[in-house]
Amino acid sequence: MALFLSTYINRIDKKGRVSVPSTFRNVLEQNGLRGMICYPSPTLESIEGCTANRMQKISDAIESAGPFSDDRSAFSSSIFADSHQIHFDQEGRVIIPNELIEFAGIADQVSFVGMGETFQMWNPSSYESFKNEKVNNLKNNLANLKWKSE
Repeated sequence: MALFLSTYINRIDKKGRVSVPSTFRNVLEQNGLRGMICYPSPTLESIEGCTANRMQKISDAIESAGPFSDDRSAFSSSIFADSHQIHFDQEGRVIIPNELIEFAGIADQVSFVGMGETFQMWNPSSYESFKNEKVNNLKNNLANLKWKSE
């Protein structure tokens, strides 16, 4: 499985288009989507981006809560109702919906941040602040990482 790796900062042009990093486009297209699915992060000031396969995993996890549970309704409305499927143009650019841009506080540049199976889109200065704050905490907890046994 191909993963979303690295961090890229791309400029938004006058028409509101931003180029999706080619390595990210490759992962998305390998998963059968000439575009991406985006939604506001439920926990961060960023936009979550992923493949249709990842959305199916999220759907399966939500459905496991039971068809009539309050958690299922809350998760569904916070993720699926606010999700957008965005297609690439010929040059690999997208127009991110205004409500997502405003949610993440993005202006003229976007940081694309690889997160393995997903990626995030941030205002570059917000991401730097977040990263600087979290990195020190992570360094102290690296020894607690557990390897998944196969």
